[in-house]
Parts: sequence; C-alpha cells; structure tokens
Amino acid sequence: MDVSFFTNFSSSLLQQEAQINALQQQVSTGLTVQTPDQGPGAYQVSTVAGDQVSSINADNANQATVNVQLGAVDNAYSSMSALFNNVQSVVEQALNGTTSSGNMNALASQVTAAEQQLLGLANTTAPNGTYLFGGSNGQTAPFQVDSTGNISYFGDGGGSPTNIGQNQVVSSVSNGEALLTGNQGDGFSSVSARSANAGTGQVLQQGVINLANATSFQQGNSDIVLTFGSGNSYVATQGGSTIGSGTLTTSGAGGATVQLSGMDFQVSGSPSNGDSFTISPARPQSAFSLLKQIQSALSGSASTPAQVAQTNQVLNQSLAGLAQYQQSVTTSQAQNGVMLQAVSNAATGNTAQITNLQTSIDNSTSANTPVVISQLDQTMTALQAAMKAFGTVQGLSLFNYI
Repeated sequence: MDVSFFTNFSSSLLQQEAQINALQQQVSTGLTVQTPDQGPGAYQVSTVAGDQVSSINADNANQATVNVQLGAVDNAYSSMSALFNNVQSVVEQALNGTTSSGNMNALASQVTAAEQQLLGLANTTAPNGTYLFGGSNGQTAPFQVDSTGNISYFGDGGGSPTNIGQNQVVSSVSNGEALLTGNQGDGFSSVSARSANAGTGQVLQQGVINLANATSFQQGNSDIVLTFGSGNSYVATQGGSTIGSGTLTTSGAGGATVQLSGMDFQVSGSPSNGDSFTISPARPQSAFSLLKQIQSALSGSASTPAQVAQTNQVLNQSLAGLAQYQQSVTTSQAQNGVMLQAVSNAATGNTAQITNLQTSIDNSTSANTPVVISQLDQTMTALQAAMKAFGTVQGLSLFNYI
C-alpha cells in the first residue's frame, strides 16, 4: 500500500503549523526576528542599535540628575548675587553721612546675618547629599568656621564629570572659587589710613592708567606711603625712595587726584598736615573676610570727623571688593548656565539619536502587523482546507467497500 500521500500531507501539515506559530508570534511580539537564526544580519543590526539605545538612556538618566544639581547651583548663585547687592546697599547707606551710631550698629548686625546666610549658601547640598561647592570633595562641608572665627575652604578645584551624551561630559558640582578669588580693594591696591590721622581725607582708587605698571605693583611686595603736608602738598615713598611729590591737582567734582605706579587715586576731604595713607599690593581676600571687614568697620565707635573718615575709607574699599565678588558670582553663574545649556542640547541630540536607532531596529526586525495578520489568516484557511480535503480522501478508503 502506497503511503506517500499520507507522509507528504503530514509533512505539509507540520510546515503550515510551524508557519502559523511563527506568524502568531510575530503578531504578539511585533517582531519578525528575535533570535540570530531567524535573520543573522537583521539580528545583529537590532542588537547593536539596542545597546546604543540603552547607553543613551543611561546618559538621559544622568542628564536628569545633573540638571537638578546644576539648577541648585544656579539658584545658590542667584541668592549670593542678591546677598552682595543687599550688603552693597547697607554700605552705601552707611556712607551717606546721615546714619547715627545706633543705626550703624544695626547695619553691622545685617552684615553679620549676611555672612551667616552666605555660609549656608556656600555649603548648599544637592538632592543626593553632596556639597555643591566642594569640587570633587563633595562629602565634606567645603566652608567651615575655625577656632578663630575665620571661615576656611576645605574643598578643591575638581569636579564630578558625568556623561550626558556621546563624547559629552559636564561636571554636576562646582567649587568655591567664586567666593575665594577676589583681591583686596579694587584688585590692584588696598589703601588704609593711619589710625593717628587728624584730618578728614580719604584716598580712593579711581582706576588704572597703565596696566603693566599697576600689575607689577600688585605682584610686588613693596607698599607706597602717601604723606600729606601743608598747602595740599604730598610725598609718595616706596622702599625708602621718593616716587612722587607735588601739589594735589583738582579733577572737577571728584576732588584732587594723585597718579602712582600706573594707578589713579582720588583724594577727597581735607587731609591734615602729616596725615598718611598706605597703598599696599592687593592680596586675596575671601568674600567671608570681606563681609567681616565691613561688619567690623560698621560696629566701630567712630565719633570724631577723623574717625568717621577712617571708617569711610574702609567702607569705600569694601565697595570695590564687593564689586569684584558681584562680578565673580555673575561669571560663575554664566559658566554654570553654559553647562545647563549643554545638558539641554545633549537631551535634544539624544532624542534624535534614539529616534534614528529605533527606526533602524524597526526596519530590521519589526513586523508589518496588518500584512502578518493577513498571512496568518491565509495560512490558517489553507490548513483548514487541507485538513478537510484529507478527511474526504480518508472517506474514500477501500475499507468502506468491504
């Protein structure tokens, strides 16, 4: 008896069932290729692209974390800027000439509070608990009060590099540089009045007229002593040698001026015969030291016109220092803004990359569901028809005629 018909039918039936299973799997998963044997080339393209998508998604997670931390840095800088502006207003109020000694003490209290507030801002922590301004040493409070009451920095200049995109790295933390890099006075010189001065004179920086000479003075170690005599005369000495002398020249409403070592100084008020001022190379002064200097000047008991002039000398110097730190914080905030923009740009770029990679994956392995469903219907119909035909053939067996 020839059984090849039955054998061929059985083989065809198994093939159709396998095809139906494959099509049903494609409908349920939406994929035509899930294993290498189903399409080696397509599987490789899908796997490589999928790994790249996973890497980009990890960068996107980093972006979210970095964005929050850089946002906290930006907020802290904004608060610092507002704080320095407020202290500037306090100093200007003290310099207006109508503030009583009681009000001066009240202003001193405001500056003390500002110093404490600045300390809190400088020790701001990120949501993950690290200190934003500690550099790479984010586990330790970067600004700490020592036994003498001075505030020291325990951070470093490092950062916390974080991947946010292909070949794109930003630091999620900053350091304390914005509160440490200012110099005394205007950055080139610091002027102090001799405590025994009897007049009401003040010597204030007006700017630089020769940058090379002013820079050389600032980088040196030799003070200039400016002494006033009778008849608006003056003598300037440095290292025991006279470097300038003459009679004060008037420069309009600003008063008289003296030019020394590439710098222009305004002399206001009326120095007495023998009054002197020391012009020193500006040295680094932290923002905390600057605020402490302002607080000390405001809380001093200045009663005579000469004492008031000496207090105002300190306060005017402090205004120049505040201007440096206002600029320093603004610059640091702008740099932080550049990193925030980089994160935003990376997010846009990552979205485009994921879209392109997903398209590549879809083109390689995704099923065309409507087409697959149609093929599944056709295959199942064909199988049903074949099984019906086979049943009919079985009914024609010779056994029915015995």
